[in-house]
Amino acid sequence: MQALRVVPAIHYFDTFKEFNDEFKLGKGDILVTNQWMYDPYVKPLGIDIPVIYQEKYGAGEPTDEMMDAMKVEMDKYDFDRIVAFGGGTIVDICKVLACEIPDKVADLYTGKVAPKRVKELIVVPTTCGTGSEVTNVAVASIPSLDLKKGIADEQTYADTAVLIPESLQGLPDKVFATSSVDALIHAVESFLSPKASPFTEMYSIKAIEMIMNGYKTIIERGGNTAENRKDLLKDFCLAANYAGIAFGNAGCAAVHALSYAHGGAFHIAHGEANFICFTEVFKMYMRKQPKGKIEVANKLFADVLGCDAADVYPALDEFLGKIIEKKPLREYGMTPDQAAPFAKSTVDNQQRLLGNNYVFLTEEEIKEIFDNLY
Repeated sequence: MQALRVVPAIHYFDTFKEFNDEFKLGKGDILVTNQWMYDPYVKPLGIDIPVIYQEKYGAGEPTDEMMDAMKVEMDKYDFDRIVAFGGGTIVDICKVLACEIPDKVADLYTGKVAPKRVKELIVVPTTCGTGSEVTNVAVASIPSLDLKKGIADEQTYADTAVLIPESLQGLPDKVFATSSVDALIHAVESFLSPKASPFTEMYSIKAIEMIMNGYKTIIERGGNTAENRKDLLKDFCLAANYAGIAFGNAGCAAVHALSYAHGGAFHIAHGEANFICFTEVFKMYMRKQPKGKIEVANKLFADVLGCDAADVYPALDEFLGKIIEKKPLREYGMTPDQAAPFAKSTVDNQQRLLGNNYVFLTEEEIKEIFDNLY
């Protein structure tokens, strides 16, 4: 089997200025970003480049409606290269907008139309979570279909990924928490995937160690604040990328699959939605197959936490709870009778992810997890 593939060329710069000096942004490019990122990093450089501010088209995670509206604006410009300078929302949007767009973006997500790449894409992530700069996954909600789904196609890889730790400086505390815990889950799910190889495992393990040790330092300093993590940004930037390389090859699994149901229903941030069901999924794995690779993963966590591997999940919830609050789904609006339809939706719509599970989970077992999360 193929052991490792990294499609985009990966570049690393300390500052956005260094990146621009080499890539010479300007005529023939279009920049998709947020104004709060443009003003401190791009505006001072005086670059002559058309800019689309994603927040003008909607808040939160990507939707097909957001992309349809942004495509109309993009069509006003003549460009060959898209520069995505932002978090997971902007990156996933630009993976789609770099393709030929049908009348409705939703047609790409339902499979009615196959993606066809027509523009060069440079991705500069500004969070430390999705790893999307090195994967071909582009996730969006389709409100008209009450569906949250991902595209994973050869046509949706970036051409170039650019890592700039400086761009993480202004992350709000909650965004740092939700994005970095997402990277942690990418790392451990890809480690347990049946598609993992010794190469992906190397990236997974390093990402787990870097994120957990980074969290430990932040907690020892008093908690999740910009001041307490300012000298750790390079580590988190790299760890998210390593986790992205791992899951881009080996895949994510049930934690992500389940998260789409409640994340889409209650508009929960992606990393937060994953965190909600993280340890419950792993408890189910342990119940079904306690011997095997999951023992290695548990030891990785236990070593940082200083606990016995048998107690790792409660200890992990308590530890991660000092970075990001974990709440039961009823606090987001879930009712007990939604567990069954959430489980059915997961099985019906997320087979791409469920195929990467550590062990097979039945629809009834998935419902039990949702019952426990309520």
